[in-house]
Amino acid sequence: MEERSLNFIEEIIENDLKTGKVSGVHTRFPPEPNGYLHIGHAASICLNFGLAQRYNGKCNLRFDDTNPSTEETEYVESIMNDVRWLGFEWDNLFYASDYFDTLYGYALKLIRKGLAYVDDMTAEEIAATKGDIGIPGKESPARNRSIQENLHLFEEMKAGKYKDGEKVLRARIDMAHPNLLMRDPILYRIKHAHHHRTGDKWCIYPMYDFAHGQSDSIEHITHSICTLEFIHHRPLYDWFIEQLEIFPSKQYEFARRSVSYMITSKRKLLQLVNEKVVSGWDDPRMPTISGMRRRGYTAASLRNFADTIGIAKRENLTDIALLEHCVREDLNKVAARAMAVIDPVKLVITNYESDGELLKAENNPEDDKAGYRDIPFGRELWIERDDFMEDPPKKYFRLGPGLKVRLKHAYIVECTGFDKDADGRVTTVYCQYFPDSKSGSDTSGIKVKGTIHWVNAATALTAEVRLYDRLFTVENPAAAEGSILDYINPESLTVQTAYIEPSLASSGDLDHFQFLRLGYFCTDRDSTPEKPVFNKTIGLKDSWAKEQKKA
Repeated sequence: MEERSLNFIEEIIENDLKTGKVSGVHTRFPPEPNGYLHIGHAASICLNFGLAQRYNGKCNLRFDDTNPSTEETEYVESIMNDVRWLGFEWDNLFYASDYFDTLYGYALKLIRKGLAYVDDMTAEEIAATKGDIGIPGKESPARNRSIQENLHLFEEMKAGKYKDGEKVLRARIDMAHPNLLMRDPILYRIKHAHHHRTGDKWCIYPMYDFAHGQSDSIEHITHSICTLEFIHHRPLYDWFIEQLEIFPSKQYEFARRSVSYMITSKRKLLQLVNEKVVSGWDDPRMPTISGMRRRGYTAASLRNFADTIGIAKRENLTDIALLEHCVREDLNKVAARAMAVIDPVKLVITNYESDGELLKAENNPEDDKAGYRDIPFGRELWIERDDFMEDPPKKYFRLGPGLKVRLKHAYIVECTGFDKDADGRVTTVYCQYFPDSKSGSDTSGIKVKGTIHWVNAATALTAEVRLYDRLFTVENPAAAEGSILDYINPESLTVQTAYIEPSLASSGDLDHFQFLRLGYFCTDRDSTPEKPVFNKTIGLKDSWAKEQKKA
């Protein structure tokens, strides 16, 4: 196989290794535990852990837990579960809160160097004095406080003397700097909140910019990879490291790859959960890793998707069809085949006199080791309603009066009649079968162009099937005007009762199946042997694009 070309970060790494700038590669994945991970995080996980694997390096999992009011242990556990499910294992597990004492010491060092000061202005007042592009900001009256006064005030902040928002610690850089982030940014704010790990030890917490780069440095991260919105933060990242004279970690940025018909804003995802548009963070319509896992997406398909889209320096909206292609491609290899009927019509084989028989069916034609299963066959079957037409057009290769079709893994049958109810709805289709047309030993000489699936009525089990579609009706809901709630697809979830093969009752949580001719499904966590529940992962083909063209 031809080696793929290097992306721009790999080019940087290879040059760093070649020139001796670094002796090894050490990356990190640093999520904030304030929500569940989504498809964008999956790409970042694959990138950071993948680089460590490719260059025989290390990758840390570090929780950026510097905002106690939004962070929970539940999110920490879900993130670790998602990373492992994707197929990766971290070399070290860290928390930014591990470094609170060290970061406090760094802040004292900046104060002693005259590079930080305690300010009495509120966050709103500070923002109002920042100036604008080409317009210098206004210096705070507290900017020229003495080092001793700043040390004393900062110690009082730490001791809990002041209320939330009453004072902050700011870096003393340049209020006329062309980069507004360099105009005396806030390093610490007061927040009297219980922290999920440190409890009530601290009431001052470092801001992201002060915690992130220093945490990278403490861990000797060689390549700190962020998304493109942090490119303006890089000068501040470098300034802190230079002034503190610590390990020189370097930040690099790549563009987010948004996926069409999805949103990845945690705030908007939380809105969907809180307003009960979805059942929770792991609702199979959500773009969260836990939601996609519950829907039946495989870890291999998400890794393949991340590798296929790659990374770039310009933001791009990736067509969801590519993600769905990766899902289908993997499920075709790993999903066991089975038969289920979602919109049933009774089919009666009038000349079938046996009490029934067991037919052999391959579990997965893509996997020679998957083996075979027994399928009960009998006189009365369930078939899909749209596999019969009372007055079929030409080139209709399913059942209709006088038409022949093969029953998958079974026999050829010919339609001899049908019954309808008072509303004109077909209730029963009658057929005769050809005993010498059995699949695998057909000597009938009869040729048919159509094959349909079925389930034996006598042994079939009933199951709940949850048919999922895209949650939004517009390609880019994040950019659409108004509320995202205006663009919810009312048909994103349909619940129906289906008839299934009896073997499916013993399926386990997240077992994958291809229900022949219907699509890929997986067993939901709500499933029990008495009441099986299956989620539709995806159809066999991309029918959405065709429907959109019709519209």
